[in-house]
Amino acid sequence: MGVKKDILVRVGFVYILMLLFALIIIGRVAYLQTIEKNKWNKANTLTMKDITIEANRGDICAEDGRLLASSVPYYEIRMDLKSEAITNTIFNNNVDSLAYCLSRLFVDKTKSEYKRELISARFRGERYHLIKRKANYKQLKQLKKFPLFRLGRYRGGFIYSQENKRIQPFVNLASRTIGALNKGESGTIVGIEGAYNRDLKGVNGVKLMQKISSKVWMPIKDGDEVEAQDGKDIITTIDINIQDVAQNALLNQLKKHNAGHGCVVLMEVKTGEIKAIANLTRDEYGNFREEYNYAIGESTEPGSTFKLSSLIVALEDGYVDLGDSVDTEGGIVKYHGFPVRDSKRGGHGKITVKEVFEVSSNVGISKIITRYYSNNEKKFVRRLYSMHLNETTGIEIMGEGKPYIKYPGDTLWSGISLPQMSIGYEVRSTPLQILTFYNAVANDGVMVKPKFVKAIKYHGDIIKTFSPEVLNHSICSKSTIRKVKEMLEGVVERGTARNLKNKNYKIAGKTGTAQIANKKYGYKYQSKVSYQASFVGYFPADNPKYSCIVVVNAPSNNVYYGNLVAGPVFKEISDKVYSTDINLHSNINNSFLSENVPYSKSGHRKDLERVCSDLSIPVLNKNINSDWVVTTKTNQNILCQNRLIRNLLIPNVKGMGVKDALFILENIGLKVVVEGAGLVKEQSISPGTRIRKGNEIILKLI
Repeated sequence: MGVKKDILVRVGFVYILMLLFALIIIGRVAYLQTIEKNKWNKANTLTMKDITIEANRGDICAEDGRLLASSVPYYEIRMDLKSEAITNTIFNNNVDSLAYCLSRLFVDKTKSEYKRELISARFRGERYHLIKRKANYKQLKQLKKFPLFRLGRYRGGFIYSQENKRIQPFVNLASRTIGALNKGESGTIVGIEGAYNRDLKGVNGVKLMQKISSKVWMPIKDGDEVEAQDGKDIITTIDINIQDVAQNALLNQLKKHNAGHGCVVLMEVKTGEIKAIANLTRDEYGNFREEYNYAIGESTEPGSTFKLSSLIVALEDGYVDLGDSVDTEGGIVKYHGFPVRDSKRGGHGKITVKEVFEVSSNVGISKIITRYYSNNEKKFVRRLYSMHLNETTGIEIMGEGKPYIKYPGDTLWSGISLPQMSIGYEVRSTPLQILTFYNAVANDGVMVKPKFVKAIKYHGDIIKTFSPEVLNHSICSKSTIRKVKEMLEGVVERGTARNLKNKNYKIAGKTGTAQIANKKYGYKYQSKVSYQASFVGYFPADNPKYSCIVVVNAPSNNVYYGNLVAGPVFKEISDKVYSTDINLHSNINNSFLSENVPYSKSGHRKDLERVCSDLSIPVLNKNINSDWVVTTKTNQNILCQNRLIRNLLIPNVKGMGVKDALFILENIGLKVVVEGAGLVKEQSISPGTRIRKGNEIILKLI
């Protein structure tokens, strides 16, 4: 029994020791997995990490699909000079030719400089040696064929990483509206790039990478990789052709008048689509660039273009009509000792309300408004508010300037505020906001929100479209709209913008010439006054399709009136649009075709039949078995007869157009010299003459 008990005690003691040891191990494991978890996970973080796979950013396109902004790949080129596969023999045999190729490709260092650099980097054992930053795709393709590099990453040490760079193919065209990428804490905030960043940026992916040596990481295929999703494409409303005209027209006027900056916006009346927007400012070197979006962001005193809203208020309240008489006196009137002047010395005398607007009389407008609202200023201001003139348009692009229309009782309200506001002072608005208001007049009172984007696409498929958005269903009554349209047409027909009148189509609009107020010095600095010239309107006036505003700030060549500085830009744009937009022209009356058959040149039978079929012109071609025909015009149709082209004989090409004649003669081996223009009247070698290849034949055209 004593021996058995002794054995049991010993076994029990061992068991307890083992149990305690097991408990200690379990406790230590638990401690490491909980209390010291972060400490021991550090090893993984030092050798493993998740790398973000950047998504391909979507493109920004013009309305016809042409690229306005796109991402272009650029590459950082590096080399692992400590790769075990690159032996001294391989390196020494290839370093000369590699240095030579790099020097020829990048033209930034000599062959010997590249060679010394590579040898030094190999001596230091660099595994991530920088060769070149921002190499393009064409250069990358060439690099892959260079000595050593063509062996690949592990055998030749060739390492490259991709980074996408945002570019604008049309460079300066609408560049501020298109926007830019900011990679700081604020993110993307400028233009369409910022407004639609969520759609453009896509969704980044994730890839697990393992560190294999200093600064060199290798992807691990563990099945947990998250693929990146490409960004969506934004289809804007911008028309590149009109944008180009608008920008160049504005640039030429800014240069001509030595102006500080300017902007122009063209909008489609019914939809609010912005077809062109240009903003140019003069830099310190005298060059004009797109640096700030004045059309959207600059809120200034608009001057005379604001007079339209003042007269709409008076017309709506029934205080005046277009034929009512207003005495502009001697061209000057004072309010509490403050003078309001007309640009014409001596004034305009007694004229109608319509003429007051057409000649842009400050005296006339201020007298109308002060007469009926001097004791009820709130009524005047509330009317302005009802037309949304104190509100932003709410466009998606950030940075829209805030309009300002003071209210009676405000700190800055004074005895001259009412007459000053009536002519566009002591109020503020951006060019786009003024255009939106005039566009509402052109649109029979319906105010639509300016629109910069038509649709969003993903891999070529439209996933979202944007319909016109109405801001105000009626800024005033239809009768008032008819009256103000008549006034706006009168400005161009008989008023301050007569220089814009043309015989092809009617323009309606308003000139504006405003003094620019300096926060520190007021309207005058060192006895000089700066001006802002503008013109805003729409065309064709009888059936408006487009509205446009042009603003030129600080012209300094002693010409500052809106009709002379801003008007020509408007006219150049409207002429271009009118000449290229087929919808602005009335349909051609085709009834004449049945009575007056047009003249036709001789030529290819099938081409002639196709053209005549499209124009509904009868063709008589019985018993025709040749490809080429001679045509004769009759009263009822075009008569076709055979024109046979015989082998080895000079054909008769008289009566043909030069294109068809050249085709026939050059295909039979003749050298053709053409004199004149029109159709072939004479040929130097008579028809039926035997062909000698290489002969020269002279065609005389009339």
